[in-house]
Amino acid sequence: MTQQIIFTALLLAGLGLFTWLSYRRLVLINLGRSENRFDRPAARLLAMMVDAIGQRRVVQRPFGFNHLVIFWSFLVLALANGEFLVQGVLPDFSLGLLLPATFHHGLLLAFDLVSLLTLGAVAVAAGRRVIIRPAELDSAYVSGRSAEAFAILGAICLLMLAFFGLQGSEIALGRTNGAWQPVSSVVAGVLSTFPRSSFLEPFALSCWWLHAVTLLAFLCFLPASKHLHVLTAIPNVFFRRLERANTQPREEFAPGNGYGVATVSDFSWKDLLDSFSCTECGRCQDACPARSTGKPLNPRQVIHAIKTNLLLNADALKAALPVKIPLIGEDGEATISDEALWACTTCGACLTHCPVCIEQMPKIISLRRHLVQMESRFPEELLSLFENMENRANPWGIAPGERTKWCTSLEPRPFKTGETEYLFFVGCAGAFDSRNKQVTMALAKVLDRAGVSWGILGRDEKCCGDSVRRLGNEFVFDRLATDNTQMLRERGITKVITQCPHCFNVLKNDYRQYGLELVVVHHSELLQELLASGRLILDQKVADLGSTVFHDSCYLGRHNDVYDAPRQVIAGATGTAPAELARNRQNAFCCGAGGGRMWLEEHSGSRINLDRVNEALTNDPDTICVSCPYCLTMFEDGLKDTGSSKTKVKDLAEIVATGLTVGRI
Repeated sequence: MTQQIIFTALLLAGLGLFTWLSYRRLVLINLGRSENRFDRPAARLLAMMVDAIGQRRVVQRPFGFNHLVIFWSFLVLALANGEFLVQGVLPDFSLGLLLPATFHHGLLLAFDLVSLLTLGAVAVAAGRRVIIRPAELDSAYVSGRSAEAFAILGAICLLMLAFFGLQGSEIALGRTNGAWQPVSSVVAGVLSTFPRSSFLEPFALSCWWLHAVTLLAFLCFLPASKHLHVLTAIPNVFFRRLERANTQPREEFAPGNGYGVATVSDFSWKDLLDSFSCTECGRCQDACPARSTGKPLNPRQVIHAIKTNLLLNADALKAALPVKIPLIGEDGEATISDEALWACTTCGACLTHCPVCIEQMPKIISLRRHLVQMESRFPEELLSLFENMENRANPWGIAPGERTKWCTSLEPRPFKTGETEYLFFVGCAGAFDSRNKQVTMALAKVLDRAGVSWGILGRDEKCCGDSVRRLGNEFVFDRLATDNTQMLRERGITKVITQCPHCFNVLKNDYRQYGLELVVVHHSELLQELLASGRLILDQKVADLGSTVFHDSCYLGRHNDVYDAPRQVIAGATGTAPAELARNRQNAFCCGAGGGRMWLEEHSGSRINLDRVNEALTNDPDTICVSCPYCLTMFEDGLKDTGSSKTKVKDLAEIVATGLTVGRI
């Protein structure tokens, strides 16, 4: 009876402390802005079952299977620990009283085997930290070999050892039938050699209390540690963004409004939940092209800084007072530096690799919005870009009349409402950049050969606004998007062809926020369809490219899930599928030009495009195939810097056009 009273008091105290600590975190999350993440509950539940319960993203890397064992062991052993806690108050309680004998025996077997698996998984996890020591486990302010990490692993180990000690003792004492507990029965065989009264009974009692104290201590420690993700990860996946993060929310421009994120309370509650859900696994850090090339940006540290800043400024935020520690400032554990924010290429690799669906990149854009629109604080190189986009609606500030110079050798091809099927949205690079004009001309010739009805806007075409939006200048983007969507509506345009994945993404996804629904096809998709349907028949196989390798564009692939079409186009034109880079498809490495980085120099670390070019050159290709104007520019610049004159870069449209006899086009 004394044991029951003491345990009941400890249990109530432990549950009270756990509830209080959890409530304190929940209050902090509630400081964020409101955001509707309760829509489409069935889709959210499915996503949670696949990615959280099923651990789909976790097992995409080999060590993830070890985490899968620990995670599922916790789910199974939650029943065993629940039974243990109830028995501490009501000793006669047993799951066997509630369940059929067959099912209960199965549970006993599962508890026994799963506990052994957990011990093995904990040993592997500890060995990984001590012996293998993967770099992604560490960041500037978090170590994979911290005392906390080993304390958690040690607590799990103690729980399993106490379980086997207790169950083995009970079997050896004859209080439990060990027929369904093979591992505990082995332990019982060893323990049965010891005296009953002087060892077994005290040992059983010691194991019981060890299990009880460790379990309650573990429960209370969770809300106060980074392992809070044990409680928040599953809800975080449920509240994930159901669509790809290929667009950002609109802002309402009105006097007195603030724009972007200046303090952690400017984030939404889901953003703050993200910060408490990070497992510190380092996968985003490992995948980030900025981090990989020595830039100060680390998406893992961005999330860690948000959490740390929230915790340190909690009292001020709850009292609606000015915060003491800024979120954007000199690099620190609770702050994010300007240089880190401007290093992001918005490639989306962090989003793809995060096992708990944290949204790192959108937070960076929100912080950029504040710097640009509230403080006019941005790299000097962007000043001319912003001015050119605002005054001339293109990055170079070239006169609008120059947009049609690429097609001077073709007959005028204006889009005619009611007559033309497709608008060919040429894009700024395709209209103004001398190298990319060749791609535009090649695509135009291919479209003509296939009999596609197409036209252009000519001087009336404006930049889609991709770069300024990703750089945080939402005001200029809003003006461009408003003008463009109004013009597209007035001209009755419903179908659009683009050769630039960034234009493709903006027209397809961003402009929906302005009420414009278009059928937007990237030229890789259209070329694949034309070749597959027989509408486009090449006069000859393209044989002069030599060995080919294909690079995935981030905004075509990760952001819009177009992976197969460009590969099928290359295979259809050359008769041979292109070779794959080591990092391809969802794991592809950025060229370095996205997120407005096309217009910025890299002042720290190595150049991202050189990293990707060197990776491509390991295949010793004759031709690197791309499907994006930015990628084309970055690869050609990288090849010049490496002195690799043997290798050339070709866009898909150029490859297909090579298969057409010039006189017949």
